[in-house]
Amino acid sequence: MRHEMRAEYEEGVLPRADAPVKIWHMVRLDSTVAMCGQDLGASAATQPADAWGAPDGGPFCHSCGAVYLREVP
Repeated sequence: MRHEMRAEYEEGVLPRADAPVKIWHMVRLDSTVAMCGQDLGASAATQPADAWGAPDGGPFCHSCGAVYLREVP
């Protein structure tokens, strides 16, 4: 299964490239529902799955991380 990271923004912030990210979630490709169940915007910023846990890339959703680690080798 393939994954990517998708951004969640503060309430009222429109998803755009320069908007501050509240938290990063993990999603399955072609989905806007995070692995923790959070609905995310289709226009939200994305990053490749291998950026998960990078020291300068967070904050990351703990729940998404737990589910993601159980799905990938």
